[in-house]
Amino acid sequence: MYTPKIDEFPSFSLTRLLKTCFGSSSNTLRPCILVDLDDPTSIKNFSFLSLEGHSVQKIAKTHFFDPLNNGVGEELNFTSCSIYSYHKTGGSNLDPEDTFYNSEAVPCSLRDDICPNYDIILAISDFSLTAPLTALAKEFGFRGATLHGVNDIILNSGLSVDYNDVSVQAESFRSLLDRADSFTLNFSCFEKNFTLTIGCNGQTAQKSHGLCPPGMPDVANLPAGEVYFVPTSAEGSFPFKFSDGTLSEMVVENGSIVSISKISGNDETINKRATQLREDPATGIIGELGFGTQLLPFSGKDIQDEKIFGTCHVATGRSDHLGGNLTPKNFISKINATHDDILFAPPKTPEIVVESVSMSKGGQASVIFESFKPSQFLEEALSSYYPIKKLRSTT
Repeated sequence: MYTPKIDEFPSFSLTRLLKTCFGSSSNTLRPCILVDLDDPTSIKNFSFLSLEGHSVQKIAKTHFFDPLNNGVGEELNFTSCSIYSYHKTGGSNLDPEDTFYNSEAVPCSLRDDICPNYDIILAISDFSLTAPLTALAKEFGFRGATLHGVNDIILNSGLSVDYNDVSVQAESFRSLLDRADSFTLNFSCFEKNFTLTIGCNGQTAQKSHGLCPPGMPDVANLPAGEVYFVPTSAEGSFPFKFSDGTLSEMVVENGSIVSISKISGNDETINKRATQLREDPATGIIGELGFGTQLLPFSGKDIQDEKIFGTCHVATGRSDHLGGNLTPKNFISKINATHDDILFAPPKTPEIVVESVSMSKGGQASVIFESFKPSQFLEEALSSYYPIKKLRSTT
């Protein structure tokens, strides 16, 4: 699959990014930044900057907080930017504790002191805050963005693009997939084949395109560039790679993972997940099917890599931030109320090949991807929006 290089992108500009994503406002806006830390009191005097690690939080300070308080904020008609820290949640899209800490490490309330008092909230963290922040935005009326896992590659590619262009590109793909009845994903892993069919029931396809204009309380997930569905059904099986390299087969019935078996790797890893599925079945519900829409380099972080054209992902767990009905209340344990993306992409899952993805729509089946590359059908349909010659190459 074609992946551009960093030098093909303009240099990162915070002004351009925020002005494009949030538009212009005649009103002065109040911004703040949220960062997650193992010890949230290390926000005081920014002492976390002298500690090992914390690369995401250091980017938040250097590339967002400092510029917003040194000229960029004035260009955007922002007041001075505040920063708050909170305990790491330990899981993707878990609700954070309500206790946050200001820059003097004084405790305050997320709901009482932060959400009602800011117009723009940026969550720059290790673990995604998209689902809980989206729910809070709808309740309190602010706008925001989540940029979990941001690194230098993402800064200089996925966050350096023109999101007006990203929106047009995403809409072209969205309109093509809109009202699909189902998608069938065919996989291979170690000479074994798997098929997963995900039903969409003709629903309106949604897009993540990075634009969050005035008057619409919402949270953008940056980098953006995705078309997604909240599945109405799912049947079959698919290969899954755990973080320790263990490979398994996930068997899906009635929209949920019901069993797991080992392909290779660690028995303990398999048994742990099987126990979780048994004790908290909501963790196995298929809550999303997504397709990337951007031409970007792989960053090693799902936040960008799932937005790359040719990749696809399914997700398990909560779906309320996507328009679904699975909320934290559906889980037996609060710590399990995550939304976990399962990304299939050559650098991350080289053992797993998505041999094909086909769409069923209006009684007609059309292959849209073959081995992470667009099919002839998709190339012809999107030729006005994508450089087809590049997509046929491999870099």
